[in-house]
Amino acid sequence: MPKVTVHGQEVPCRGILFDKDGTLLDFMPMWGAWATVLIGLLDEHLTTLDKEPMGHRKESLGLFSDQTGRIIGYDKAGPIAMGTEEEVTALLAWHLYAAGIPWNEATVLVRRYNKLAMQKLEQDRRALPLPGLPEFLENCHRSGIKLAVVTSDTVKETEKHLDWMGLSRYFPVVVGRDRVSKGKPDPEMALLAAQELGLTPQQCIVIGDSNGDMVMGKQASVVCTIGIAPDGDGKQYLLDANWVVRGYHELSVQ
Repeated sequence: MPKVTVHGQEVPCRGILFDKDGTLLDFMPMWGAWATVLIGLLDEHLTTLDKEPMGHRKESLGLFSDQTGRIIGYDKAGPIAMGTEEEVTALLAWHLYAAGIPWNEATVLVRRYNKLAMQKLEQDRRALPLPGLPEFLENCHRSGIKLAVVTSDTVKETEKHLDWMGLSRYFPVVVGRDRVSKGKPDPEMALLAAQELGLTPQQCIVIGDSNGDMVMGKQASVVCTIGIAPDGDGKQYLLDANWVVRGYHELSVQ
């Protein structure tokens, strides 16, 4: 049976279930740009109504800014990182409602401007794989380890992002929030992905960048969970990970 080595420990496995954003796809180049466009559009609208802009409250969305207001990071345990599109829409609409815009109008505005921000993503295609990921996936493929994606995004969007990164061929199975009744941290995604790979959860590893991924894996009874934390502070929020690594250079396949 193939083995993944992490921190000197060999873990036999036949499959790996990957989260997408922040695990396969480098979060900030794409989603940081998306947030900048979306919040900018919302702020312009609020300004025309003589309302206070929401840009200075980015932290409540799980986004970190520098002194100039430029988005420079995100909370790995926050709504932008872990929430679904519907949840983030509701959060943004709440900010508009708090500024005095009726709820129905607020949700329509967020969806309208989100569509424009997503169109900008389509133009720029800033989907970049994490460093060392393509090599790790190729080594998994050569070793016979089956791969799947389990994500809070939709299947259509996920497959598009995989295609942008040139990684589609590695993932015969994609389970998005639109294929399950319960999202993370419920184990349903992991159980379905393992089943469609023709494996049991006990033959699979989960790799993700949020504790929701780790809890999902544990509840599905996977062989182990590995948290990805490039900034090195993962132990503070990846509380249910069996191992925390800074990147794919700390993993090897045999």
